[in-house]
Amino acid sequence: MKILGIDPGIGRTGYAILEQTGNNIVLKVVGCITTKVGDAEYQRLLEIKQDLDSIIKKYKPDAVCIESLFFAANAKTAMSVGQARGVIVVTAAEHKLKIIEVTPLQVKISATGYGKADKAQVHRMMQTVLKLKKNPKPDDAADAVAIAWSGISRLKFNK
Repeated sequence: MKILGIDPGIGRTGYAILEQTGNNIVLKVVGCITTKVGDAEYQRLLEIKQDLDSIIKKYKPDAVCIESLFFAANAKTAMSVGQARGVIVVTAAEHKLKIIEVTPLQVKISATGYGKADKAQVHRMMQTVLKLKKNPKPDDAADAVAIAWSGISRLKFNK
């Protein structure tokens, strides 16, 4: 089973694919879709869609796990992230992938067992359980790894 974890954003969308075979889970790919500041928002959203299409076609995940939008200090940022999420969800639906939505709290609990863990704790735990030499950079990519991990946990219990 392969799961694509996505940390949505308009400037950077983190993504990671975890593959589970039996009890073994490995990180297959991790990175960010980065859009150009100054481009029109619709162009940035289209770039996210096109890059995500390519990732899905290349790695053929069985499901997509995406972090839900919980709040943003800035309404404009919240709108942009919400639009990016919409593009991501529709793209996954076009590919007929199972879509799993998780909250930041659910990601923290899946990764560390503790809902108030900070980003550094979550990233260190992913580095440990996946036996990574170093944490993926930037944080959006590392967050996507934890989101994918949370998605695998949810798939195990919802079969």
